[in-house]
Amino acid sequence: MKRTSKKQKILIICTHNSARSQIAEGYLSHTKGNKYQVYSAGTEPTVVNPLAIEVMREIGINISNHKSKHVNQFLNEEIEYIVTVCDTAKEICPFFPYGKKILHQSFPDPSQTTGTDEEILSAFRKVRDSIIVWIDSNF
Repeated sequence: MKRTSKKQKILIICTHNSARSQIAEGYLSHTKGNKYQVYSAGTEPTVVNPLAIEVMREIGINISNHKSKHVNQFLNEEIEYIVTVCDTAKEICPFFPYGKKILHQSFPDPSQTTGTDEEILSAFRKVRDSIIVWIDSNF
């Protein structure tokens, strides 16, 4: 008889659920989706940043169908990992009564970058690559 194991849930949180958490959700789902059920949410959700979609498309991951969600949607879910990817979200993140492990790693918000279109896109790529390195070493 084959035992089936339930996927562990991961919730990745940042303030707006528009770039960092979306990038992390997309990458983790793409690379470890066989092991984890990955979600992302924000403390003040807005919309997914088109540049986050673009830099993920560059590495073959499609997040164009992602939507920003509020963390409160997940408060009553049993989640193995609560992951905050910005300091603001860590500070105001609600308590998850069914959360088992809490991880935090702050990444700069690429949407706050100013400069030319290429400089802003470069900031998104740099954050994407930093998130990938962090995920690869933690999951």
